[in-house]
Amino acid sequence: MGYTLIITEKPSAAQKMANALTEGKVDKTTKGKISYYKIKRGGKDIMIVSAVGHLFVMDEKDTKVKWSYPVFDVDWKPTYLRKGNLWAKPYFDNIKSLVKGASDFISACDYDIEGSVIAFNILRFICGTEKGKRMKFSTLTEEDLIEAYEKASPKLDFPQIEAGLTRHQLDWYFGINLSRALTLSIEHAGGFWTLSTGRVQGPTLKLLEDREKEIRKFVPKPFWEIELKCLLGGKIVAAQHENDKFWKKDEASKIFEKCKGKDGIVNDVTKKEVKQNPPFPFDLTTLQRDSYNLFGYSPKMTLDVAQTLYEHALISYPRTSSQKLPAKIGFKKILTDLSKQEEYAGLCEKLLSKPILKPNEGNKIDSAHPSIFPTGVLPKKLNSYQKKVYDLIVKRFFAVFNDAAVREQMRVKIDVNKEIFVTHGIRTLKANWMDFYKPYAKFKEQVLPDVEKDDHVKIKNIDMFDKETEPPNRYSQASILKKMDDLGLGTKATRAGILHTLYERGYVRDSSINVTKLGEAVTSELEKYCPEIISIELTKRFDEDMDNIQAGKEKREKIIKDAEKELIKILTNFKKHEKEIGEELKKAVKDYEHKLHTLGKCNKCGGELHIIHSPATHKRFVGCTGYPKCSNSFPLPQMGYVEATKQKCKDCGLFTVLLKSKGRRPWNFCAKCGFEKWKKEQDEKKKASGAKPATPAKTEVKKVVKKRVKKK
Repeated sequence: MGYTLIITEKPSAAQKMANALTEGKVDKTTKGKISYYKIKRGGKDIMIVSAVGHLFVMDEKDTKVKWSYPVFDVDWKPTYLRKGNLWAKPYFDNIKSLVKGASDFISACDYDIEGSVIAFNILRFICGTEKGKRMKFSTLTEEDLIEAYEKASPKLDFPQIEAGLTRHQLDWYFGINLSRALTLSIEHAGGFWTLSTGRVQGPTLKLLEDREKEIRKFVPKPFWEIELKCLLGGKIVAAQHENDKFWKKDEASKIFEKCKGKDGIVNDVTKKEVKQNPPFPFDLTTLQRDSYNLFGYSPKMTLDVAQTLYEHALISYPRTSSQKLPAKIGFKKILTDLSKQEEYAGLCEKLLSKPILKPNEGNKIDSAHPSIFPTGVLPKKLNSYQKKVYDLIVKRFFAVFNDAAVREQMRVKIDVNKEIFVTHGIRTLKANWMDFYKPYAKFKEQVLPDVEKDDHVKIKNIDMFDKETEPPNRYSQASILKKMDDLGLGTKATRAGILHTLYERGYVRDSSINVTKLGEAVTSELEKYCPEIISIELTKRFDEDMDNIQAGKEKREKIIKDAEKELIKILTNFKKHEKEIGEELKKAVKDYEHKLHTLGKCNKCGGELHIIHSPATHKRFVGCTGYPKCSNSFPLPQMGYVEATKQKCKDCGLFTVLLKSKGRRPWNFCAKCGFEKWKKEQDEKKKASGAKPATPAKTEVKKVVKKRVKKK
C-alpha cells in the first residue's frame, strides 16, 4: 500500500497543509529550493507537494511553423517548455518523483475553476490518472484544512474542470488567432508591432472607446444658477433657487433682479430620519473598487495583495463573487481571535456583547466560496500595502454585523420676494456601523441650525452663475471594473488581468482611463471590419455556455466547435480586409511609438531626444535625432520596459522615463538629470582619490550610437 499524494497550488499552501494535517512531526525534504512534506494521519503516510500555479499551458501543437491563422490544432504542454518559464521545471520534476510510490491522489488546489484545472492537468499528465479526491476549503486555517481533508469528495469536481478546460481553450482560440491577425496585418503592410485582443479584452476596450466618443461628441449646454448666502440661526449657509438650473438667461436674470437687495423669511422646515444600512460583505470586485478609491491600488495589485493575505491564512479565499457570510464560519470565534490584536480589541468587545450576530448580506452568491472575511489568525509581519487591505477587510467584517446608522435630513425653504430658495442639511444621529468602519465610512455632514417657520432671514449676498453641462467622466479602474461586472464581462478572477493587459499593450493610459490613438485604431478597425470581435453579446454568450457546462447542461466539445465556426467566419472576413486594416494600424503604431519614445527638445541643438533601441547591439539609450551633427546622448537601464511619461522633470523640462521591471516597483526618473548626477558623483569620487575623471557609461553610449550609424 503506497502513500496518499496531496497536490496544492502554491508552496505556502503545502506547508500549511502539512502543519494542519499532521498527527506527529512534519518531515520536510528540500531539493534545491523546492520542498515536499511527509506526514502521518490516521496511521496513513501522506506526501504533500505543491505546484506553482499552472504547470501546463495550452499551446499550438507545432510551434515551429510560420505564424498563420486560424489555428485550432492545440494541446496542453509543460509550462517550462515555453521560453522564460524554466522556473516551473523543478516543481514539475518534484511531483513526478513522488508519483511512483503513491496509491491515491487528492486535489487540494484552490477550489475554483483555475485550481481545478491545475490539479487535473497534473494528475493526468504527470500522475497518469484522472481519478482523485477533492478537498474544498475557503481558508488556509488549521480547522478548515482538517475539515476539508476529512470530508474530501470521493471524485474530482469534473463539471468545474470541464468549464475550466473550455475557458482555457476558448480564450486561447480567440486570443491567439485575433492577436496574430492584428499583428500580421501590420507586418504585411511593412511595419512591425505586437498587438493583441481577445474574447473579453476587445469588448472591454470598446466600452472605454465608446466613452471617449461620448466625451468628444459632447456639446456643452449653457445654464444659469442663482445662489444666495444668508444668515440662518446665526450661521452663514448657502441656498439655491428651487428651480436648480435655468436654461434661459433672461428668466434667471429677472429672478436675480427681483431678489437682489431683499431679505427673506423661513417658508417651511422639514426634518426626516432615515436609516443607512451597513455595507455588504466584500466580494472581490467590491474590494478591488474600494481599494482603488481609498488607496489608489490597481485591481491587479489588490488581488495580488489579497492572494498573499489568503496564503498567510489571514483572510478567506479572495476570488469570490459572494456577498454572503454563512454562520458556519464561526463569527464569535473570529471576533474573539481578532480581539487579540490591540487595535481591534475594543470593537470586538462591543460586537461580542451583542445577543445576536447577524450580517447584512447582499444578493450575490458564489457556490464555491463565501464573501471575503478575516480568519482571526494573528498577522506576523505585513508590509504597508498588506496592512491597508487587511485593515479594510477587518473593518468591513465588523461593519456588516452592526445596526443601521440613523441620520437626519433637514430641508429649509426660504422665501425671498416670493421666490423660493432651498438649503439642505444632514447629520448623523446614531453612527452605529459607521463607528466600526472608520476611517473608511465617509459621509457628508452638513448641520443646519434649528429654525422655525416665519423666522426672519438676513440675506448677505446673492449671485447668478453662468455654467455649462459637462461631459460624462472617463472610466476609472474602479468604475470600469463595476461596468464589466454589471455586464458579465470576464470573471471575478480575470478582470484585473484584462485591465492590466490594456495598459501594458499601450491601448489605455492614466488613472482616469484615456484610450490612446493605438487603442482607438485597434477598436476602429475591428468595429469596421469584424464587429463580432468586440461584441459584448458574443462574449456573454460563450460565458453563459461555460456556466451551462459547469451546471451539466452543455458539453465542452459542442461549445468548442461553435467557437471554431464563429472564428472561421470572423477571420475569413478579416483576411479580406487585411491590407486596409494593416495600413491604418501601421499609422497608429508609428504615431504611438513616437509619443512613447520622445522625451522633448535636445538641450544642445534644439532637436528631439528619443529613446533609441539599437538593433545592432540590442541596447537602448537616449539620443538626439540630430546625430551625427549632435551627439548628445544619455544611457538607460538595459533591463525592463521603458517609456516616456507625461510628467516633466522640474529641473530640465524633459519628459521623465518610466522603467517597469518584473517583480519590482515602477521607477520614474529623468534620463538627463539622473545621468549627470551620477557622472558628477563619480567625478568627485575620482578627484578625491587622485584618479583622472572618466565616464565609462557615456563612452559606452557613444559606441552604441556609432554602431547604429554604421549599420544604417
